[in-house]
Amino acid sequence: MITIKALRALKPGVWLSDGGARGAGTLVFRRSGADIRAYFRHTQADGSRYALPLGHFDEAGRDGLTLTEARTKAGELSRLYLSGVKDLRAHFEAEEVARQEAERARKAAEEAASAVVQAQSSRTLIALCDAYADALERQGKQKSAGNARSVFKVHVRQAHQELAQKPAKDITPHDVAALVRRVRRAGKERTAGVLRSYLRAAYAMAIRAPFDSAVNSQLANFAVEMNPVDAIPAIPVRAGHRTLSAAELRTYLADLSDDLPDLALKLAVLAGGQRMSQLLRARIADYNADTKTLRLWDNKGKRREPREHLIPLAPQGAAMVSRLIERAKQRAARSFPSEATRQANPSLWLSTGVATMAETTPGKRLGEIAAGMQVEPFNLRDIRRTVETMLAGMGVSRETRAQLLSHGLGGVQAVHYDRHSYMDEKRAALRAWEAHLKSLGALP
Repeated sequence: MITIKALRALKPGVWLSDGGARGAGTLVFRRSGADIRAYFRHTQADGSRYALPLGHFDEAGRDGLTLTEARTKAGELSRLYLSGVKDLRAHFEAEEVARQEAERARKAAEEAASAVVQAQSSRTLIALCDAYADALERQGKQKSAGNARSVFKVHVRQAHQELAQKPAKDITPHDVAALVRRVRRAGKERTAGVLRSYLRAAYAMAIRAPFDSAVNSQLANFAVEMNPVDAIPAIPVRAGHRTLSAAELRTYLADLSDDLPDLALKLAVLAGGQRMSQLLRARIADYNADTKTLRLWDNKGKRREPREHLIPLAPQGAAMVSRLIERAKQRAARSFPSEATRQANPSLWLSTGVATMAETTPGKRLGEIAAGMQVEPFNLRDIRRTVETMLAGMGVSRETRAQLLSHGLGGVQAVHYDRHSYMDEKRAALRAWEAHLKSLGALP
């Protein structure tokens, strides 16, 4: 048998055998320079001899096999050889191939499981809510998208984290009822109704998505087949009743200054009670100075394309828009000195730098004025309601009021058959409205 001393004395290129039973293979060593390697030499099935590498020899066992470890490995190979495996090299190569295939299969299974988890996480209730808000944004309904995101964040993502992460297709009416009930119990009746409405719309859009090319295809991935919100009764919105008296409206208009938020509030009144969100999207090109007509875009409701809403302004309203246009041009020239395109058609409501006045700013300013008046609180909706109520009292027809305030125009008759522009009626109504405000002492 080989000794450590013999291995130390082994000369390069010389094979040193450890002996053993004939026909069972044997442990051999061979030196190459300072390196000694161990092999298991055996006769293969075709009669050729082959030395299967076992590793480096290191008598201390730090950087290779000790003599004892080499003998142990050789013994294991000898038993395998005697069991009938005559081509050890092919045997181990096949084992390596099998190991690699098993590893690939394992990784593929892990990736498949991860893909399932990822797909499930991307099809959750809150993911559906986010996709719906994205769809609203692509339709140009930024305000509705922002409101939806806010409601979903507070009353789904934060309030019901477990439900928020549940697959959207597995949400039940009981789940939706729990979401809505929590909001109602907190005394937020209107918010509960808004949450239900947005959830129902989100599911309806997801159900329609696979068949409607106009709907974002992302929503089709949720595989939603039923709307769990349909079982939840609608929560009626309490109609507002607050209208300003003639004296209150006179005081309100008198308190408005020439600051930008105040100009927006005043123009909303002069233009017949327009929605602030639509008014604040107006740009210079939306005003026709020849006809004194301001163009707004109404994207409320289920419209996929905004409806053009034309307002033929009376003298004071037209004069105010002209001043706003001059102001916007001056600010644009300072803010966009090298951008001719944007400079030519800026927003009418440039505030600081390149920013447009926030939609919430006029409403906050109105709240300050209302508080200072020391009367029953009122808001932008109440102003809009006041204008329409007073127009009705002046004898302006319901149809003209609807055209002027752009509401109730989604029926079959209005959409497909009534092509009358109502421009003359709206112009007459706004001129009469300015005259009425003057008679109240609300305008100079």
